[in-house]
Amino acid sequence: MSVPPPTLGKRVLVIEDNPDLAYGLRNNLEIEGYDVEVAKDGVKGLARARAARPDLVLLDLMLPGMDGFRVLRALREDGHGMPVLILTARGEEADKVRGLRLGADDYVTKPFGVLELLARVEALFRRVAAPPPSFERFGDIEVLTPSRTVLRRGETVALTPKEYDLLVALLRRGGACVTRGELLTEVWGYSADVMSRTVDTHVAELRHKLEDDPANPKHILTVRKTGYRLAR
Repeated sequence: MSVPPPTLGKRVLVIEDNPDLAYGLRNNLEIEGYDVEVAKDGVKGLARARAARPDLVLLDLMLPGMDGFRVLRALREDGHGMPVLILTARGEEADKVRGLRLGADDYVTKPFGVLELLARVEALFRRVAAPPPSFERFGDIEVLTPSRTVLRRGETVALTPKEYDLLVALLRRGGACVTRGELLTEVWGYSADVMSRTVDTHVAELRHKLEDDPANPKHILTVRKTGYRLAR
């Protein structure tokens, strides 16, 4: 049985105010087989994301009318869980971390290569297409994967999409150590030493939300100089 290409029928919304960049993104994505729509500012982009419910959003942070942070926050507060890849010219780590905490799934910093961007997009679609087991438990935590819901002592825990994906990546290893590089590849779709702090930041957020004592975690454990593992 033939397997359809991963791009078949996938709809991408590009929210970008630079016309040349928007044209280039649209052209290259369409060459890969994606159905692409472009919005030129944050207000229109948010409206199109809500109405069209694309499979993935490419979101610039510096937008007229409504910046990308506000667009992203509004989408996640509305319950839209489609992958969001943020595009930014900013080099400050704080801006990138802020975007991830608001629910972005990945980011690229301008200027970026087309091949890199396409690889990130494809990686996000692969993760969405590979559902994990339906139920997992460790300690007082229950993970209901069909609904991407996490419960702590029966109460729902609000995780960002990326925090949830990181938790599932740790669960899938069955207690084995996962290196930062492996987590970057599996959860974010790429590997780069400069990005290892992104993993550490997300692990810290998970501990804050899931551990009784985040400073002395019982479940999300550090493996010195290597990565992390999840103890049940």
